[in-house]
Amino acid sequence: MHHRGIRTKRDGVVATLRRPALPNEAFDKQAPQSSTSWAPYRVFNIGHSEPVQLMDFIRTLEAALGVTAQLDFQPMAPGDVPATFADVSALQAWTGVSPHTDLASGIGRFVEWYRAYYA
Repeated sequence: MHHRGIRTKRDGVVATLRRPALPNEAFDKQAPQSSTSWAPYRVFNIGHSEPVQLMDFIRTLEAALGVTAQLDFQPMAPGDVPATFADVSALQAWTGVSPHTDLASGIGRFVEWYRAYYA
């Protein structure tokens, strides 16, 4: 299936609406997976499929907000993970689309929305 890029999470949601979920005929109640079921639903991760360094995220957020963060570095706490990113392979397989919003654009749109919503 050809993978088309999507620019926003809304685009990813719309892509899933164009291909409604079907029951998973192979669903095993003894070994369930949370992303599918005997019921007609699917769970998809809609995000960027590559990790971003925390300091890159912070610097990009600072630039979008026009402020400098006051950083207080602490040791990792229980439950912290050294790296994480969205696995969008299920979304790609089901809809043929994959997210490709770059960090600066995504944070910029979020800051715009946040400021308008809480104005």
